[in-house]
Amino acid sequence: MSARTQSDVRRAERLVRCYPPSWRARYGEEFKLLLVDDMGERPRSWRRTADVLRSGLLAHLAYAGLTGRVLAAREQLRASLAALGCVLAAFLVFGVSMWAQLTIGWQWSAPAAPATSVAMLVMSAALLCFGLLAVLGAVPLLWAAGRTVARGDVRGLIGRMLMAVGGAAIFVVGSHHFGHGWPGTGGHRWAERGLVPSSVAAFSWAATLSVTSYWAHPGALSSFPVTELVWMAVSPLALLAGLAGWVGTLRRLPLSRAVLRYELWLAAAAGGVMSLFLAGAGSWVISGGPAPRQLFRVGAIDDIGLVVMAAALVVAFRAVQRGLSARPSSPATG
Repeated sequence: MSARTQSDVRRAERLVRCYPPSWRARYGEEFKLLLVDDMGERPRSWRRTADVLRSGLLAHLAYAGLTGRVLAAREQLRASLAALGCVLAAFLVFGVSMWAQLTIGWQWSAPAAPATSVAMLVMSAALLCFGLLAVLGAVPLLWAAGRTVARGDVRGLIGRMLMAVGGAAIFVVGSHHFGHGWPGTGGHRWAERGLVPSSVAAFSWAATLSVTSYWAHPGALSSFPVTELVWMAVSPLALLAGLAGWVGTLRRLPLSRAVLRYELWLAAAAGGVMSLFLAGAGSWVISGGPAPRQLFRVGAIDDIGLVVMAAALVVAFRAVQRGLSARPSSPATG
């Protein structure tokens, strides 16, 4: 094989990695050969690269259950739930960050704008609903995981379960530790000040410290304590590890079709709560105003968060639609 051919093979292999593993296992070798042949005729082609990137993205969306018909009904349900878990995590990271910002101001002063009060009440109620749905959804999953471990049938699962538990543990312990530095401690007493328990608000603030515009201002960021900077870098990684472990576990955990559809209906309810939360956040960002001492001030990071949450909501409803429309080709068992 000539040096030129070897170079083309390596380039083709890099391009093939744009596709999901399941797709590569089925079509990867054949597609790689086609790319190598095309590179022999067109050594440099940005159109070919762009086409592969576009097709790879569409393949990822298809295997994520958001488009196409490449998945069986049960796998479509699992994929929809996994996609929902990912977009809900993104939604809550930015949403809880905005809510935590409001809880700090809420400890120090009553908001001057009625839209801010409405946002605080609506977002707090929505988060309470998220907590209830999380408990209802976790029970059958934990039961299935416990039964699987008791049977010793953990091949391919144990690593992912440990990743999920480990990431969650680091995230929870770290958030609890850094919550002691919550800026809302103290404050001024007023009628509605106790709407949110300070321990919950402090935990939420510490959990979303990484969502900040200070990343664009290194000079100001350098004034932060070193341990806090480390946590701001570590907390998103712990959250991603926990999320990746949860998705991997969900993909392999033995669950009946009935349980999967139950989880999907809960996810559909979560989509409705996301809409409620987004409406509350939007009322603050669009119509709210600062109180004395610049409390409740809306910043650029809040505008970005609103856009991210809106995009996550669209993907969530798409995933629910795809999951609920999944139909088995033959009667499902188990």
